[in-house]
Amino acid sequence: MLHYRAVSPRTSAKEAQRAVKIHEYQAKALMAKYGIPVPKGGVATTAEEAGQLAESLGGRAVVKAQVHAGGRGKAGGVKVVTSAQQAQEVAAQLLGRNLVTHQTGPEGVPVRKLLVEEAAAIDKELYLSITIDPGAQGPVVIASEAGGMEIEAVAAATPEKITRVAPHPVIGLYPFQARKVAYALNLKPELVRPAADLLLNLQRLFVEQDCSLVEINPLVVTKDGRLIAVDGKINFDDDADFRHKEWESLRDPEQEDPLEREANTYGVSYVRLDGDVGCLVNGAGLAMATMDMVSTVGARPANFLDVGGGADEEKVTKAFTLILADPRVKKVLVNVFGGILRCDIVARGVVAACVASRKSIPIIVRMQGTNREEGRKIIGESGCHMQLVDTMHEAAALLK
Repeated sequence: MLHYRAVSPRTSAKEAQRAVKIHEYQAKALMAKYGIPVPKGGVATTAEEAGQLAESLGGRAVVKAQVHAGGRGKAGGVKVVTSAQQAQEVAAQLLGRNLVTHQTGPEGVPVRKLLVEEAAAIDKELYLSITIDPGAQGPVVIASEAGGMEIEAVAAATPEKITRVAPHPVIGLYPFQARKVAYALNLKPELVRPAADLLLNLQRLFVEQDCSLVEINPLVVTKDGRLIAVDGKINFDDDADFRHKEWESLRDPEQEDPLEREANTYGVSYVRLDGDVGCLVNGAGLAMATMDMVSTVGARPANFLDVGGGADEEKVTKAFTLILADPRVKKVLVNVFGGILRCDIVARGVVAACVASRKSIPIIVRMQGTNREEGRKIIGESGCHMQLVDTMHEAAALLK
């Protein structure tokens, strides 16, 4: 699957904090409303319900853990069963435990619901998605006849198997573009039209629902010649949440990182990463540059955090408290260019958080811009364990 928590923080963090994620069963329900064929099935919250659903499907079914993470199959979160009793046993093993995949932290994410659906008789697996291409500044359709694999692996090993088509930014995807994609998937002639129609419906869903990603992996051709979305993933762009009040009911707070969830209530752009250097920065561009610098010297950022240009002292305090609350953070880098958000405001907020937390770790502070000297003076007289630097090079040297 395409995912936002990639290896590079530059390519993942900014996009991750803009994505509203939903479960697979919710994504498939939405796809079905747009005429995209999905397997028959239902959602179970108990082992007994899973068994009943499997029985209604004839016994043979697929039981899928519903979590906001890819890699479920490799982690044991997707099982094919051949009877209602087996479905119940598998459900009992999955429900109530944390599933650890390559896209989660070592603590994993809780499994509270299971999707139990019919097992398709698969003849061929395909990949189909629409996502935002930052380079092209617009959506792009990505398709491949090598479905069932991570698209990054396909791109690395067999890039010739990937087709990319850019819809018109206003008109959208043209029918001839949809047919081009269908032909590129090497489908039988009788499936070209259904595949093109499916893609046009997927593009309509993408636009009307303000998505940042819609993905079907795999989109399968069944042995009886049907196209079915066996897996489905949808992320919404949270810049559009003001016109989608229904999104709130689709959220699953248990799947969200507690610190990210708390940051959201403060209005702070925060994404937790897997490093140990906490970063507090104002401005998304500077935040990205700061994280790149941290990575360049061999360290790893623990978070993306953009406190914003209009933050006040209280918001800075809350943002810095989030960083200090992460047990993985061993060092902190504050990198601020004062403008609307003055350096003295940042300094008072940082000091307040340090005094309240009483956490003793190295804190490196670089301040430039409005009220720089006032900010440095507040830091210097605070009594907190902070080291002031003037340049990014000095900050980098202290992170090695």
